[in-house]
Formats: sequence, C-alpha cells, structure tokens
Amino acid sequence: MAQPIPPQARRSRRGLRIALILLLVVVLVVGAVAAWWYTTQRPDPVPEGTPAQPAAATVTPAAKPVSAQAPAPTPAGVRAQLAQPSRARELGTLTGQVTDPLTGEVLWSRGADEPRTPASNAKILTAAAVLLELPHDERIATNVVLGDDGQAILVGAGDPTLTSGDDEKTFYSDPARISDLAEQIERSGKNVTSVAIATPGFEGPSMERTWDKGDIKGGDITPLTSLMVDAGRRDPMDEYSPRTDEPAMEAGRALADALGLHGKIEEVDAPSGAEKLASVESAPLSVRVGDMMRLSDNVLAEMLGVELAKATGREPSIQGGVEAIRGVLQKEGFPVRDVTLRDAAGLSYGNKVPARVLDTVMSATVGGDHSPKLRSLLDTLPVAAGTGTLADRFDRDKMAGAGWVRAKTGTLTGVTSLTGIVQTEDGRVLSFALMSGGTSPEDARPAIDEVAGALRECGCRG
Repeated sequence: MAQPIPPQARRSRRGLRIALILLLVVVLVVGAVAAWWYTTQRPDPVPEGTPAQPAAATVTPAAKPVSAQAPAPTPAGVRAQLAQPSRARELGTLTGQVTDPLTGEVLWSRGADEPRTPASNAKILTAAAVLLELPHDERIATNVVLGDDGQAILVGAGDPTLTSGDDEKTFYSDPARISDLAEQIERSGKNVTSVAIATPGFEGPSMERTWDKGDIKGGDITPLTSLMVDAGRRDPMDEYSPRTDEPAMEAGRALADALGLHGKIEEVDAPSGAEKLASVESAPLSVRVGDMMRLSDNVLAEMLGVELAKATGREPSIQGGVEAIRGVLQKEGFPVRDVTLRDAAGLSYGNKVPARVLDTVMSATVGGDHSPKLRSLLDTLPVAAGTGTLADRFDRDKMAGAGWVRAKTGTLTGVTSLTGIVQTEDGRVLSFALMSGGTSPEDARPAIDEVAGALRECGCRG
C-alpha cells in the first residue's frame, strides 16, 4: 500500500513548480525583449574599411600663463570702452585708474590723484607692505607657561586666528588650536589648577578713536590685544558673528573650559624664564594674508599691521602698524606721499588713498621688480561670481567679467571701491582701481562691477 505524501513534501513540490513557472516567464520576457531590440534597435553594421574607434581622450589639467605678446589696448580704446559705464549716476563721484602692468602705461585715469576713503581697499596696502617686508613662511607661536601654584598662563603673541574650535572645520586656514594646547598641558603631567592670561606685545588704545563701537556687536571689530581666539567672534564659524568686548578673557576661558577648570581668569605678567607647558603655531604669513584678503577680516588686518610694526622696530599698536605700512611702501618706491592711514583695515573714514596708489600697487603684483614678492597677493583676491566677497556679484547671465575679474572689495556707508586685475578677451592682463562715493553701496556695486566687466570685453585697440 502506497505511503501518503506528507504535507510538508507536498508544499515543497508545489513551491518548486511555482519557481519553475516564474523562471520560465522571466526567460520568455528576456527573450522577447532581446528579439525586439535585435529587430528594431540594433545599430547598423559598421561598413567595411571603417577605421577603428579612437582611444578615449585624456585630460591633463594645467594653468597656462597668459602670453606676454597678447595685443595691448590703447588709451583711446579703453577710454571709449569705459565712457558709458563710468558715467552711471549710481556711481556718484567716481575716480580710478587702469594700467597695463607689462608696459606700465596708464590707459585710463579719472581723478586718480585725489585722496579718497578706500574702505577695505586699504587692506591692499597692508597686504603689500607685509609681503614685501616679512618672510612669507613666518608663523606666530602662542605659548602656555607655568606660573605659581599650578597656574597655567596663556601668553598672547598677536595671533588672532588661534581658535577654540576642536573639529577639522574652522573659519581660518590651518589655525593654531586651544584644544592642542590643552592636550599638551595634560600630557605634561603638571598639576594645573587654574588659568591666567598675559597680553604682552601690544600697546596703545585697543580701538582707533574714529571707529564706531557699535561695530563690535555688528561683527566688524573687537578691541585689539595680543591674545584672542577666533578674532573675537562669539560664534567661531560665523563670518558676521558679533564680537566680544573682552577677547583676551574669552581666550583664557576657552583654555580653562578645555582643561575642565572653573574659577576666575586672572590677568598677570608671565614670569621671566617660566617653564613652557605647551606651544602652538599659526599658519604661515602668506596664508594669514590670504584669509585677511578673501574674508576682508578687519581684526586680522590690524594684527598683521602690529606684526609688521614689531618687525620694523615700531610701537606694536594700531598707530605703529599704519606707520609701518606707509614706511615699507615708501621705502619700496610706491607713491604714498598723499596717503593718510588711521588703521590697517579700512574701517575709518579718516583713511585717504588716491586711486593711483591702489592701482600702482596692484600693477606691481603682475609685473616689475616687486612682482616676485607680491605675486601671491593675486591668489588672495576674490573671484567675480566665484569666491570671497565677490561670490554673489557679477551676475553670470547679465554681466561680463564673471570668473575673469579678481578684485578686493571695499564698502562703507556712501563708499564703494574695487581694486584688482582683469584679463581682456585678447588675453592681456590689466590692473585697475575704482573708487565710488556719495551713493548707496547697494546701488553702486552693480555699477562699479559694470565698469570692471567692460574691461573684460575690451580689445580696445582703437
């Protein structure tokens, strides 16, 4: 008598039949698709004698220098090109100069010898003086030394880019970190019980008297001192963050927090010969200059001025910084006789600089004896519609110059300035300085961008 098939076996056989049916359906569908493609979509056969398909193209990225033989614009051609955009009423009173750096010929000039408020275009003079005088690889070391009764003394050295951030992303490029100081202190094995601060190396007023104290909360400046973190920003990653009015104390608190210490932060004098517990270094000078220019950072500009003052034997102060800037540029032969500087950043309306001076310095970055030391300044200039303070200017769909103009911006109420370089359509590099005054920057910016963009479209050989 046959044995009955168990229910489990019947289910297995039924599952197998279903799987085979599904497999057959898949095979039929694939076959049908293949037949349809073969009869309707199959490409025509390659005719006999057709050359073999070439190998895939390879791309080797390279930055090619502009040709020194590129056609040179003429003064008459540039005047004709700028005649219309330079008359825009949104510009108010416009002064400026355009130069061919290879020949040194001034191609266009309007009121270029009149001293005007440059706003942040003053940073061009600061950057040039610093790069001409100081080693480009120079770094600033910030130390912590051991005081009495286990006190760790954080000693300022003039580096405003020292950061309280402990992750990889920071506002400044490759800054020194409070967290690194804390780790070194902990590894030292010393019993640190409190934190104090010392602020040597800075003298005079912490704010220039022509500055608006409202700019502290507005995020433009902080009282200057040799010790600060994140240039005084309350939010280290926010470019426009309000700043603190006691940056040295904030730096001390940041170190105490990193060490897990609480209590009052004292300001003391670092004892001579004290044992060093920790040390960190800033980014090289050229990198700090780049951050200052791209971000138009006022605090960094002022402290670079102080750094230059110390290096040239002047008082380490705001006033010493501007004296050092003018002194270096004069020594190097730049026409600074009519230049008045109240600060290194361009915050003061008391700063007065002729457009001719700004253009002469910019031209020197491209050609001439100073170019080797100043050439890196070109890399710090924001790119139109691309980077820094020009990222949201030069509308690509409406305006020439996007990607081709590289320039430092400057803005104060009633002041709009733009100084930089542009490559013409014929491949000639021109320098320019444009200074507008008496109208709203909101209106003047597009108009001054039109002037610079017109130079991009320039053959201008008429």
